[in-house]
Amino acid sequence: MTINYEYYRTFYYVARYGSFTKAAEALFANQPNVTRTISRLENSLGCKLFVRTHHGVELTPEGRLLYSHVSVAHEQLQLAEQELADSTSLRTGTITIGTSETALNLFLLQRLKVFRNRYPGIRLRIRNHVTPQAVAALKQGQIDFSVVTTPVQPDAELAVTTLMSFQELLVCGSDYEALARTKKPHRLRDLTEYPLIMLSRDTMTYGFYNEWFLQHGARLEIATEAATADHVLPMVEHNLGLGFVPRPWAEAALSSGRIFEVPLAESVPERAVILITNTSRAPGVAAQEFIRFLRES
Repeated sequence: MTINYEYYRTFYYVARYGSFTKAAEALFANQPNVTRTISRLENSLGCKLFVRTHHGVELTPEGRLLYSHVSVAHEQLQLAEQELADSTSLRTGTITIGTSETALNLFLLQRLKVFRNRYPGIRLRIRNHVTPQAVAALKQGQIDFSVVTTPVQPDAELAVTTLMSFQELLVCGSDYEALARTKKPHRLRDLTEYPLIMLSRDTMTYGFYNEWFLQHGARLEIATEAATADHVLPMVEHNLGLGFVPRPWAEAALSSGRIFEVPLAESVPERAVILITNTSRAPGVAAQEFIRFLRES
């Protein structure tokens, strides 16, 4: 049986107010139309839904049964409409972001603060991912978008936007200060005897540096494997070895003399913080607004 939704909507208001006149006012309709709609609904269902009283109308047993279901459905639809209105107006919503420590600290944190101040009702969920994990999560629909660092493997399903460029420098602690005091820059192959702190071999960062070392006739060997990029600087300060860190992270420690820059003959290639979106899956309204905000910033 297919019955026009407007019939049930009219029935809901008549039952709620116990009056055809009040239902017509709530529906911005006239009373004869409301009466005709209820009559058509009763004919379609094959039963009486209302009986007239001195005060208006009351539900029949069949009407009460129908109202117990229609009221729940109508109120759920109203709730859904309100939630959609709040979401499209950016009063509420949820954004799930996959990001790495480097991208988070170099670029994303400040933008998160600005966006949160602008849209305080939107819930932000931040997932800690290295680039390959972020790509996998994005393809599986677990996150709305990712903000990570290059390099990233090309993929037709993904759209990549560069948000900012940065360069890393090689730094050391006080035990290796002599490396920083030399006037002549060091070649990579001359530094392989020193312990190096690096992310694990399954990260894109390791692959990036491994390829760069090989291009200059050097072999990349890890002495201390860091779990995340933000672990490298403290390890360097505690003299576990030499490490590559983004220049903005190193500035305070360099100024205070806790670490020292090791001059290199070969320039470290630039890397970038990038935004990755899935071209085959559209994110929600809130996520779309944040993506637009990131691209503009």
